Amino acid sequence: MQNPTTWTPIPGVPYAASRNRLSPSEKNCAIDASRLAAITRQYDIGDQFDYFTRTVSFQRNHSLERKSMTIVSQQFLSPNTITFDATKQNDGAIVGGDCFEPLQVEVTASGLPSTVDASDLIFGISTTFERLNESRSEIIGDWEYWLTNGHGVSNGAKLFVTLFEATDIELRLARKLLHGTGIDATVDRSDDRDMPVRYINLVPYLYRQEASRHRKWIVLCDDDTFFPSMHGLVQRLRSFDHSKQLYIGALSEDVGAIERHGSQAFGGAGVFLSSTMAKTIAESISGCTSAEKVDEAGWQGDKLLRNCIYENSETRLVALPDLWQLDFRGDPAGFYEWGHKPLSLHHYRGDGWHTARPAQFSKIAHVCGEDCILQRFQTADNFIISGHSIAYYPRGITFETSQVEQTFEALWDKDGWNFDFVFGPQRPPLKSSGRKISWEIQGSEVRSDGSVWQTYLRRKDHLRWNSVGDRRLGDLDSVIELIWVPWDTTT
Repeated sequence: MQNPTTWTPIPGVPYAASRNRLSPSEKNCAIDASRLAAITRQYDIGDQFDYFTRTVSFQRNHSLERKSMTIVSQQFLSPNTITFDATKQNDGAIVGGDCFEPLQVEVTASGLPSTVDASDLIFGISTTFERLNESRSEIIGDWEYWLTNGHGVSNGAKLFVTLFEATDIELRLARKLLHGTGIDATVDRSDDRDMPVRYINLVPYLYRQEASRHRKWIVLCDDDTFFPSMHGLVQRLRSFDHSKQLYIGALSEDVGAIERHGSQAFGGAGVFLSSTMAKTIAESISGCTSAEKVDEAGWQGDKLLRNCIYENSETRLVALPDLWQLDFRGDPAGFYEWGHKPLSLHHYRGDGWHTARPAQFSKIAHVCGEDCILQRFQTADNFIISGHSIAYYPRGITFETSQVEQTFEALWDKDGWNFDFVFGPQRPPLKSSGRKISWEIQGSEVRSDGSVWQTYLRRKDHLRWNSVGDRRLGDLDSVIELIWVPWDTTT
């Protein structure tokens, strides 16, 4: 692998700027204390914490295919861990630190969000103004990722949002919020009292819009559905004949959920209807939404839609791999650290399910490409970088990394095998055993110089470990920042 070329350092933050390994006289990187003080405030981690930074220099290579795991011959740990004390530092002060040669990795030259053409897609979401407003920065920030080019311009996709019993003032505010990000959105009121009816009525509502006339796919999803790989999604849909009546989606990963609700497209993963399928639903809608039909569907919107399709056509569900409903709760690390490239994600905002930050770990796509999302890199000293987390295995990586770690659980457990038909048997969890120490992503920033900064946090607990030079760590909260920097040349 060739060495990286020189790049311009970001003032006041750690960087490595040499084509070759730095000489001892050059190993003196400055860290702006104001940045570290901002970290204490933003993530509520107290005045003292251990801080470590690492630069990752990546090269986009057209001849590579994405791997679930990329082996890196370099070590991740370096001697530049510092302990920051906000009570002893003034903003603007310089905190000493050591530089270290960047990790050097090659990645596939996959699509960037700035070049997505999603003009074949029209999305429909039914929610409430209250839900939209209480988490406006998170929800709209998530939608902005997969509905714009990352620079305040629509990527061609059209979004229709219906807000249950919203006032005129609320509708105007919602439109303003969405348009301010560059999302091509229409916001209307829905007065249907029954949630399943509001959901299925999105189909005729979308089908009859002028904006849908030249679209190939009508997509239903939830307000907590996230599409990290729009290039990949568009490409996958092109493998289908949109002129046919098609109903595309994903089953739940939880066999118990399928037992309870049936074989259907679970809407949080995204439901994709060809325009001809949407036409049939629109023409049949009055017979699909009676009180009797709603009762037959158990008041489930996804089931009501499936029944309408099955009773009025010969179309049956086409299951599309990599659309994920994510019907699990607890620690989601096992899924997000798996190394796969998802087309959709769901249930990641808590509310009894799990918590993850897809908008943060997906920002790497703006410079590295979509294949870099949740791509794993294993270093020589037993660290695995996954985007969701940075995990250290002090006793070695002796397990099969292609297997999912059983960190999450089903709502109603079936002796531990709820997810086996999708993931296969999961390997035992390692976190509580002391064999795994992990930092989870909290934030990410795309900078104007082409770098991406990712901030990972580990809150102190009972585990302790030794860093380079046998320095004891774990007594304090700790923060790792990865700085992703592109090489100047592309193969």
